[in-house]
Amino acid sequence: MAHFLTASTRAALDSLIALDDGVAADPLERLRAIRSLRTALDIDPATIGAVRSALTTEKSWEEIADATGLKVPAAKWRWGGSDDEITDRLEAGRKRSARPSSIPTDLPGLSVAEAATARGVSTQAIYLQVRRGNLVSRTVTLPDGRSYKRVFPAGTPDS
Repeated sequence: MAHFLTASTRAALDSLIALDDGVAADPLERLRAIRSLRTALDIDPATIGAVRSALTTEKSWEEIADATGLKVPAAKWRWGGSDDEITDRLEAGRKRSARPSSIPTDLPGLSVAEAATARGVSTQAIYLQVRRGNLVSRTVTLPDGRSYKRVFPAGTPDS
């Protein structure tokens, strides 16, 4: 039987199928396998090939979006343009999704919002106190590139 999926997509599919062998697989393992297959399918040439075939047979973006369960702008973003443009967009999306989405709790000092709450003032008042030199602040940049403005009231570590 000829396969139209790439070897890596087929391997992701096989991994998911292997978890459905009747033995109770770990639910998190199944979720990871499902995510892996979805990611592989998004970048598989079979997917973009199917979209391009649909477009050449005069199917509309609305029909393509409906067939894929997406809204029209999302389908166009995912599969519109040249191969290089598509690859660049998908890679940028993967990089964004790989970054942690939560704010780390082990940063030094206080956030601007925390400092405002502690002093019973607005965040704008904290920024004004920093500009006037009444409070010390600095930007903390993490290794992954995220930056956070931190405030160091007198007597706190790193102030």
